[in-house]
Amino acid sequence: MIDLSLYLVTDAGHAASAGRSVADVVAAAAAGGATAVQVREKDAPARDALAAVLAAAAALEPFPRVALIVDDRVDVAVAAHLAGARVAGAHVGQSDLPAPAARAMLASAGIADPVVGVSASTPGQLARAARDGADYAGIGAVRPTATKRDAPASIGVDGFRALAAASALPAVAIGGIGEADARPLREAGAAGIAVVSAICAAPDPRAAAAALRAAFSGVDA
Repeated sequence: MIDLSLYLVTDAGHAASAGRSVADVVAAAAAGGATAVQVREKDAPARDALAAVLAAAAALEPFPRVALIVDDRVDVAVAAHLAGARVAGAHVGQSDLPAPAARAMLASAGIADPVVGVSASTPGQLARAARDGADYAGIGAVRPTATKRDAPASIGVDGFRALAAASALPAVAIGGIGEADARPLREAGAAGIAVVSAICAAPDPRAAAAALRAAFSGVDA
């Protein structure tokens, strides 16, 4: 199983606003302690999404322990793997391919032991994700967030705690999470925190990742 402690979800818009490419942010975050990277290119054509995944994979070459996950686009994850990129798997939402289908596609393309994550915001969705054999669940939104148009209403740390306790899967908290949320979320049962703007829009993505990782681990940065 991959290390979910600090899970970067990319946002090309935030990166561009800060004068960086997604690959720049990925490299800096990995250097700062990110343990997993999810490339999210929801609105990009398949060819552009593939280019983004390949660029992120190249940025992660010096960091072999950082897992690369592709959001939603299982076809892009497969294409990136076939192009030689080190892709660990895919993350799917409630309107995307079911987890078993995603896993079968990834495995049939030759990705060994593919990782499949599922977004969930209700006990029923969490139970289905577990039945479907998902490896982890992304639970949120913890805080209000503008980085995902279809994000559910925010649930706070207490709401996350209740859902994580009801989940048979490792739970990753997501949605508007900042450094101050990291320790409380770990204490609420989070296997990791997934962040977008806290790293992608940060003046120093490497320092931001280091601070988040330290806060989640309960140590000084």
